[in-house]
Amino acid sequence: MPDQPTSFLHERRGFLAAALATGFALAVRPVAASTIVTDSDGLEVGPAFIERGDVELPAYVARPANASGPLPTVIVVQEIFGVHEHIQDLCRRLAKAGYLAIAPDLYFRQGDPRKYTDIETLQREVVTKVPDAQVMGDLDGMVAWAAAHGGDPARVALTGFCWGGRIAWLYAAHNPALKAIVAWYGRVEGKASDNTPLQPIDVAAQLKVPVLGLYGGKDQGIPLDGVERMRVAIKRSARPSRIVVYEDAGHGFNADYRPSYHRAAAQDGWLEMTQWFKRHGV
Repeated sequence: MPDQPTSFLHERRGFLAAALATGFALAVRPVAASTIVTDSDGLEVGPAFIERGDVELPAYVARPANASGPLPTVIVVQEIFGVHEHIQDLCRRLAKAGYLAIAPDLYFRQGDPRKYTDIETLQREVVTKVPDAQVMGDLDGMVAWAAAHGGDPARVALTGFCWGGRIAWLYAAHNPALKAIVAWYGRVEGKASDNTPLQPIDVAAQLKVPVLGLYGGKDQGIPLDGVERMRVAIKRSARPSRIVVYEDAGHGFNADYRPSYHRAAAQDGWLEMTQWFKRHGV
């Protein structure tokens, strides 16, 4: 990035940090009584700004305070609603477990998803404009940034939720440097577009990282027959991946701030995720 006056940089970073301010996206308010709030005691939390060509990509970062030695790292890929309070809370939960957790704002070039009051408009005006190639490059940037800022490059994992669940599958076919990936209720099939030319099932045989897929049996947006096709497709990969289906859960079952929250599935899914990371050395 070219040299800029200090006042400009402060103003720019203040603007970017505002997109990561505490709070839930407008489209999901009011939040449910089941919302989990994880404090930051014993943690270092806040925004970071990662250079990506001629822009700075904002990210929310949480890590154990006063940690000695490089930390195992988890990249957290946002839901459709962006890096709002729920995603930040997930980062704090991971940090409490000893991880350096980083959630990059992967829509920041296209818009602020937190400001939209309905999903349809958000999808049309922001989400469909985000190219998969851009996201893959930004995630590569996150992995490199983590290694230079206290993360252990030999112990990196990634997890994604909803929109991020689809991205998680795609990234498993993109970057072999990661140890493990967990995809929460991410779409596996769909129509190709200029920005989304491939779907997870298209790259299932090329997975370079073991993936754990977590799905709801009552998900109205991701049919079980498609999940079962994905289960068959990943068997052609050289990496040992698997899919777990929670029969009584719907889409977004880990989203404790929404009516879709399914406590039993969410708790078991979190345990499955952390065990998957440990099993693969993260």
